[in-house]
Amino acid sequence: MSTNMDGSVTQRFSSRWGFFLSVLGIAVGTGNIWRFPRIAAQNGGEDGAGAFLVAWLIFLFAWSIPLIMVEYVWGRRSRAGVVATFIKEGGDRFAWMGAFVAFVATAITFFYSVVVGWCIYYLIQTIVSPLPMSTEAAMTTWNEYQAGGWPLLFHAIAMGLGGLAIAKGVSSIERVNKILVPTLLTIVLISTIRALMLPGAWEGVSYLFTPQWSQLASPKVWIEALTQNAWDTGAGWGLFLTYAAYMSHKHNVVKSAVATAVSNNIVSMMAAIMVFATVFAVLQTELGMTRPEVLEVMKTSGPASTGLTFIWMPQLFARMFLGNPLAILFFLGLTFAGFSSLIAQLELPTRVFIDAGLTRKKAILMVIGFSYLLGIPSAVNLNILSNQDFVWGVALMVSGAFVAFLVIRQGVEKMRDEHLSGQDGDWKVSKAWVLIVKYFIPVAAVTLLAWFLSQSVTDRWYDPLDPGSLMTLLVQWALMIGLFLGANKWIVKRMAGSTGPKTSD
Repeated sequence: MSTNMDGSVTQRFSSRWGFFLSVLGIAVGTGNIWRFPRIAAQNGGEDGAGAFLVAWLIFLFAWSIPLIMVEYVWGRRSRAGVVATFIKEGGDRFAWMGAFVAFVATAITFFYSVVVGWCIYYLIQTIVSPLPMSTEAAMTTWNEYQAGGWPLLFHAIAMGLGGLAIAKGVSSIERVNKILVPTLLTIVLISTIRALMLPGAWEGVSYLFTPQWSQLASPKVWIEALTQNAWDTGAGWGLFLTYAAYMSHKHNVVKSAVATAVSNNIVSMMAAIMVFATVFAVLQTELGMTRPEVLEVMKTSGPASTGLTFIWMPQLFARMFLGNPLAILFFLGLTFAGFSSLIAQLELPTRVFIDAGLTRKKAILMVIGFSYLLGIPSAVNLNILSNQDFVWGVALMVSGAFVAFLVIRQGVEKMRDEHLSGQDGDWKVSKAWVLIVKYFIPVAAVTLLAWFLSQSVTDRWYDPLDPGSLMTLLVQWALMIGLFLGANKWIVKRMAGSTGPKTSD
């Protein structure tokens, strides 16, 4: 990896298309196909899930897109990783904030790799074995996988392949995404069209888009909508900032941010349509379940949606015409989606360690090694995986608030005037962007987080060992924030080589 004397990178994405596919690969992942349909189902009412979709779309334009723009500006300006950029943009005393943002994305990577491993295993299973025709057969496949050493093996395979994909830096990342992302989008499109052709499929689509407005009175719906949109798009993770370090000034910030986020959410909607159409068609139309029974299956099929995606989807494909090839396509798409995001998640901490003075090879080995070890608990225990999804998924709100805080401290209007006012043929952002970043994002983050925490005071809220308790979240956040605050001066010292003068291109 080439760097300047100040530690900033000199490699660039070779084309707009390569850059767009790579950043779209950040956004389009298993969060779209594996996570989004389950979250929509869990936050739907008896009549439909449309109210959740409204909240989710609000946060697309009032959270995700504005923050992605900030990440693009910072990454292209600083030419460094997340921690070094926070120091450059906010000053030495805010290094701990950058470290926390980087850790949140990396903590998600620990268990995300485990899920990618599931996808690889099920892709192989659909190729070599007949699809299960009953829940018992599907559960046998799942339980045998979880009971053996398979999760550890496939977690290692996912990490190893991810490491290879980023070995040469942006050039290898770009080459891989030029294959992964178009193939994934084609698979999702084919699978969605096929699902809509099933008898009774439109019942599921109707439920998905029918709003039950009373749902918006629940803080959980708004929290889930915000965190899911952050999950969907990658906003506030620092991933776009990391890739933007390799971004040419010919690549427009506003157009790229809007295109990336909107395209990603279209993929999420297609995935939700595919899953809801398939589930309703088979369970309600073919097997005669009532709507409440169908929704119960979607909401409660195991922790971390393992039931919906890995237990029920193979059964549903088994009941379709050409189900086996479609199942292979589905899990191939899921695997490709996982890898397109995983390589960005691995590049983020790798870039941080490079900024700290390591060579790319040593940084990758360190990231892969620690990520594998810290992902082992999630690989062997689904409750731990579900806990980590909960703890660090909600922490994305904190990450987004930290990004907004530094922009406000610098001057939101200044960033807009210098970088988002139609430079080089780009779109010009309106004053609404200033108001969103300056007021809406911090107010939304504080209000929704306080609202969520107050609603989380349940019978066992004080038990940090309860995977869904308020205390488990607060303890894990406090430990990491305390660690990074205590190490702030050391972090600044390690990043000294990458926080020098900014480069123009």
